[in-house]
Amino acid sequence: MNEEKCNNLTSHPTTVNQDDREKLLGQKGQVILLTGLSGAGKSTIAYAVEKKLHDLSKLTYVLDGDSIRLGLNEDLGFSKEDRIENMRRMKEISIILSQTGVIVLLSFIAPIEKERLIFADTFRERYTEVYVTCPLEICRERDPKGLYEKVERGMIKEFTGVASVYEPPKSPHIVINTHELSLEASVEVVVEHILSL
Repeated sequence: MNEEKCNNLTSHPTTVNQDDREKLLGQKGQVILLTGLSGAGKSTIAYAVEKKLHDLSKLTYVLDGDSIRLGLNEDLGFSKEDRIENMRRMKEISIILSQTGVIVLLSFIAPIEKERLIFADTFRERYTEVYVTCPLEICRERDPKGLYEKVERGMIKEFTGVASVYEPPKSPHIVINTHELSLEASVEVVVEHILSL
């Protein structure tokens, strides 16, 4: 770490604050985390919610786990340390976007409860945790990215939900069982919650 650089950083005050930006947009900045196993339906729901909100003239942005790892976080692997850094970076991006009044939809596994609680503590009343749940055997059957097949062939190690732990949320704001609820119904649940805040 460059101590000289760290000791000479200054945060500049702004004359345009979060309230000003939110008044301009006519909405509140929020952070919605959709967490669950691979194949549960997180990204499908996130992008459908984004489209529904866009049609309602709401400014949104989806931060999808895979898309972020193909760009900003392409230097990170899947070790415990890298997963923590991945979450930290997602939190910092979410801070910036939500402070501009954007409704941020985060779609990534986020397997550790302790790391998710950091988001809850950071965004407080502007944070919503959506637990997208589905039985593992159905996630395996769906396998939209072919990841479970790669796990079975030994091509992926430490896969969350199989060889690596996934800690289900203890107190999520919303629980969506995608093996029971349709996509349309799932989207309505999330959108209604967002608009009520």
